[in-house]
Amino acid sequence: MTYTVIIPAAGQGKRMKAGKNKQFLQLNDRPVIIHTLQVFERDPMCKQVIVVANHQEITQMEALFQQYALKKVDKVIEGGAERQESVFEGIKAVDDREGMVIIHDGARPFIEVEQIHELLTHVTAEQGAVLGTPVTDTIKRIDEHMNIVETVPRKPLVAVQTPQAFTYPMIHEAYQNAFTNQFVGTDDTSLVENMGKEVTVVFGNEDNIKLTTPFDLAVANVILRQRQGRGDSE
Repeated sequence: MTYTVIIPAAGQGKRMKAGKNKQFLQLNDRPVIIHTLQVFERDPMCKQVIVVANHQEITQMEALFQQYALKKVDKVIEGGAERQESVFEGIKAVDDREGMVIIHDGARPFIEVEQIHELLTHVTAEQGAVLGTPVTDTIKRIDEHMNIVETVPRKPLVAVQTPQAFTYPMIHEAYQNAFTNQFVGTDDTSLVENMGKEVTVVFGNEDNIKLTTPFDLAVANVILRQRQGRGDSE
């Protein structure tokens, strides 16, 4: 079983307050995006990597990928104004129109190959799969005045992550349907759900954080030191 991975990396990450795309921030000795891509570079099941970048950063991205000898990055293409548009551009650039497609945030550098493979075992022609973790905080629903109106039972709740995995026909149909009907989802699975198809959750690792704020970057450095201390490969 092989797959293509689409890496949306065009966002400017304003909440990081770094003055540049968070993909280029240094995490230990290399940029965040390189940490992420090296996971797929060493996975023998990954046969194509498509990075979706901001138009003004494509040359910089390509130079980085050459510097770190990332041979599986086959295409670096221009993204859209929003993540959903960017991912759709990536989907349209996939070579294998019958195989598996994984969509993974460039700012999630701690995904592990074993999790990717577990995810793929749950993908069928009619079902996608997504990594997620159980919600541990108490969740409250509030009204427009910030008053609590409901305590939501957390047992059936999960916080979803990426990667999110699908067959190419399924995810292409989902994005085409969303484009045609002007439906905007909060992630890739919501577009599949919107078509009435199922997505199963595979429990992931809490280390698989998305770097969004300066605090996340501090946590990422701790995770990296812990992994290095265990002798985990980077």
